[in-house]
Amino acid sequence: MKAVYFERHGDLSVLRYGHFADPSPRPGWVKVRVRATSLNHADIFSRRGMPGIKVELPGVTGMDCAGVIDSLGQGVSGWNVGERVLPVPHYIDWQKGSFDMLGENRNGALAEYCVVRAEQLMRLPDSVSNEDAACLPCAYGTAYRMLHARGNIREGERVLVLGASGGVGTACVILAKLAGCHVIAAAGSAEKCAKLAALGADETVDYSKTKIDQWVREKTGSLLRGGGVDVVVNFTAGDTWSPSMRCVKRFGRLLCCGGTGGYRAETDIPYLFMSEMTIIGSTGWMREDQQACIDLVASGRLKPPIDRVVGLEGAIDAIGAFERREFFGKIVIRP
Repeated sequence: MKAVYFERHGDLSVLRYGHFADPSPRPGWVKVRVRATSLNHADIFSRRGMPGIKVELPGVTGMDCAGVIDSLGQGVSGWNVGERVLPVPHYIDWQKGSFDMLGENRNGALAEYCVVRAEQLMRLPDSVSNEDAACLPCAYGTAYRMLHARGNIREGERVLVLGASGGVGTACVILAKLAGCHVIAAAGSAEKCAKLAALGADETVDYSKTKIDQWVREKTGSLLRGGGVDVVVNFTAGDTWSPSMRCVKRFGRLLCCGGTGGYRAETDIPYLFMSEMTIIGSTGWMREDQQACIDLVASGRLKPPIDRVVGLEGAIDAIGAFERREFFGKIVIRP
């Protein structure tokens, strides 16, 4: 088969496009022909190497996998060759204390084929395209769980989304709007802010020109005068962490599901205890979150914004654009 792969960890230069060994399904597993996958920051982290996580080498990234069942491993029942599926990328065995992730510590969907356990499969309705489906698991599943299961967002609340132009960011904007929230979307250019407004954001902030905490203070007032927003979504961390804390109103919530801008961050301790805010971490998503996203697309209520769709042979250039943040929404790769 053809795949985009790397034989050692490193920057973009270690990626190769070419022939790669076909995977075979073990007992209880299925082989999936990949129809579409989408890019996530996890692809970059896996390729560069992550402390404490052993990535299979040679490695193939790609967590999201919309495709069709190509063949069944021994003992698989209830599924048929040719069925359209969107696997849940992660698998957790709580008894054994083990975890694996498609495209992370085992080879993923940035290829013509991949293998997953039959119990990870979810059926795709005909009304959901491969391209839309490929946007959902990592970005929309993560956003859905963070906002609803963990963040408990409510109609009428003001929700500020940092890094709002990427996959998880646009997902948060759309899902918060669907929940009836007043959404403030922050991005790094006027062009991206205009696209976020077109997507439904009630207000936008170009943080290349305005400090986000300064903007919130000017718009809503100081903390002790009732200023701030109900919910801040920050999955960039790094230098944005402390300013984002200063955007939370008294008794508000700060939600975090990642650290794309850096894992080490400075905490504003006085603001933490003065605001009595709640900081909530959210890791990944559950099967029901992914199903909820599929249902939203199937019903026509959700349409993931897709920046571009490229073939597998163009994936390395697309990954470069992703790293340079030259995109809006999701980049989809179609083998």
